[in-house]
Amino acid sequence: MITDERCSVFIESLSPGMTPFLEELEGKAQESGIPIIRPASRSLLRYLLAENEPESLLEIGTAVGFSAIFMASCSFADIHIDTIENYEKHIKAARANIKAAHMEDRIRLLEGDAEAVLADLADRSAVYDMIFVDAAKAQYPDYLPLCKKLLRRGGVLVSDNVLFDGDIVQSRYAVRRRDRTIHSRMRQYLRLISEDQGLVTTILPIADGMALSVKKE
Repeated sequence: MITDERCSVFIESLSPGMTPFLEELEGKAQESGIPIIRPASRSLLRYLLAENEPESLLEIGTAVGFSAIFMASCSFADIHIDTIENYEKHIKAARANIKAAHMEDRIRLLEGDAEAVLADLADRSAVYDMIFVDAAKAQYPDYLPLCKKLLRRGGVLVSDNVLFDGDIVQSRYAVRRRDRTIHSRMRQYLRLISEDQGLVTTILPIADGMALSVKKE
């Protein structure tokens, strides 16, 4: 946890609860060791959905469908969500969960490698009001050019887990050898979105770090 734990717990205690279905799904994901968005991240997403009222949202990294179902359930707009997943076991679970949540009319699961699916969407001239990136961290820099093409002017790019549990501030030699590629790639991504003249970006030290980028081009 990046921020003070007591403060974070207090803030989380003030957040609205979830539906019984989502609470059950959260428990199952935790038991199975499947990462899902943290409470602080959920609170920020809930706020962004209320503030921007996106009608079209693209999620990169479905996992078991928790975040897509959460965003669809707390959206104030008649939202449509496209969500991308490449892992077959997660695809099967996500389809079952989306159906069980009765969200099939709001959530479309796109199967395949994220970069390839993004390129296909760009070729089809798809446009989204909001994009939520929560997939393979080392691939974030590769996703960025395609995300910019798919995001409408004034749209919001939300990037999760960008501070690497606080280790992003460490030297690459201070992190575990197996994590060094992710560490360097995430640093590269943060520089890219911060220095991009077509984006206005802020990086927030909540949960595992979230970056918000508004497309101004």
